[in-house]
Amino acid sequence: MVGRKQQTHSCWIDGDSALIDSTTFRTRAIRTRANGTTERDLKNMTSAMPPKISTGNPDLDDILYGGLTSDRLYLVEGMPGTGKTTLALQFLLEGARNGEKGLYVTLSETKQELQGVAESHGWTLDGIEIYELVDTKAIEDPRLQYTMFEPSEIELGTTVDGVLERVNQLRPKRVVFDSLSEMRLLAQGSLRYRRQILALKQFFVGRGCTVLLLDDYSGEDDQHLQSIAHGVIRLEHLLSDYGGERRRLRILKHRGSGFIGGAHDMKIVRGGLNIYPRSVATQDSTETATHLIDSGNREFDELLGGGLNAGTSALLLGPAGVGKSSMALQFAITAAQRGERAILFQFEESEQSLFARAAGLGYDLRRHVDDGLIEIINLTPGEITPSELACLVRSSVRPDPQGRSVSIVAIDSLNGYLNSMPHEKHLIIQLHELLQFLSKESILTLVVVAQHGMLGQSMGTPIDASYLADSVVLFRYFEAAGEIRQAISVIKKRTGRHERSIREFKLSNKGVEIGPPLTKFRGILTGVPDFVGEQGSLIAKDREQH
Repeated sequence: MVGRKQQTHSCWIDGDSALIDSTTFRTRAIRTRANGTTERDLKNMTSAMPPKISTGNPDLDDILYGGLTSDRLYLVEGMPGTGKTTLALQFLLEGARNGEKGLYVTLSETKQELQGVAESHGWTLDGIEIYELVDTKAIEDPRLQYTMFEPSEIELGTTVDGVLERVNQLRPKRVVFDSLSEMRLLAQGSLRYRRQILALKQFFVGRGCTVLLLDDYSGEDDQHLQSIAHGVIRLEHLLSDYGGERRRLRILKHRGSGFIGGAHDMKIVRGGLNIYPRSVATQDSTETATHLIDSGNREFDELLGGGLNAGTSALLLGPAGVGKSSMALQFAITAAQRGERAILFQFEESEQSLFARAAGLGYDLRRHVDDGLIEIINLTPGEITPSELACLVRSSVRPDPQGRSVSIVAIDSLNGYLNSMPHEKHLIIQLHELLQFLSKESILTLVVVAQHGMLGQSMGTPIDASYLADSVVLFRYFEAAGEIRQAISVIKKRTGRHERSIREFKLSNKGVEIGPPLTKFRGILTGVPDFVGEQGSLIAKDREQH
């Protein structure tokens, strides 16, 4: 046939003969097994899987349970701008660090453009061979344009011939093809394109080379291409109603190996891809070590039945400004005084405001922060994702260089958590997974929840999270003698007894002060607390406003 390209490599067959070669290969394998001469060798090959290699991204390696199986062909697909090139360069740079030869075959980007991408991340491409498949001579010289033959028949064959020849010369351990979209255009036919991809896979069999094929994802799965690849990694780009854009990574397939499925949040930053693996709750039968953690306030600890247990979660529930955050801060300050670490995740209050409020309560918060015993992490609404927060929590609770463990984690507040990610679904389930992780680490988690409204039966919570928490502490305003006062009670504690009385408390420069039980106090559960006792049974009020 005119224009049909022959290739000296036995595994590269153009046209219909690709099917003949593939069939012959399978027939030989079946015949060998039928004779029984190499049955033991086949079993050994099956049991001895190739080792895994790093992708150059530790978080992606964790998702893949150790990395990619070596000597295989993988498909990386995604819309333009999702990070395919960045991921591919990280893959090759990891090989260069290990002394492995790497080859980047580019059909769409020039060498200068790739170097620009690398420089934007602070990388150098030394040690990586870049092979450009752009025939600049044919573009510049009209005499070299094709007139007698179909361009697809000549250009595709010439393109692949040059790649295979370069692979034979360099013998790389890692190869990246960027991108299959250009090869698909050169083929000008789906059948011929798929045959060429299959022949390309056969070429790399037994060469000790791991290959990444980059492809633009159009919204429809190319199931034939996915079936050829040993594994499929998909990068997604989503637009949110408010805030920054969202990028996600999915592993659709990885033969012979497990992986963490589902969508994993991702960001492109200087230095590569920041991937935040989705946390997976494991069924661990081992018991979590627990003990009582006191708040440092004797009356509050009596109300709690001695304190809150490590490895549990507590919901601090009440209207705005009633003292929930101050109570969480009380736990953190007491833990720091014991030499234990505490972490405050702040969705709403700034660090400056938190220092000012702590000083008004008589707490030396800044000293504990400077000593590394209390860490304040301010989160920007609209810019954080659930998986990113979970990864941030997991990394933050590790012991510090001095070996000090975290005993208290406070999330202030659940309202800010929900409002900062309004476009996300199933946030309460992800919060549940996060609380389970902290429980296994024997960390007491305090979750602040502000109720809608200030007084009356119309008060409500943004979401019912009380079933998630092991303990629920309820804060309320009440009126007595023409003054607005605060009341506190414990309505739930799974891990032990607790006092069922309602106590008054106030915030002053002495911290949190809690009075005796209010025996003549009614209406707390209706949302309209009413004090009917004597004025002398209340906490004495200072004239100063705090």
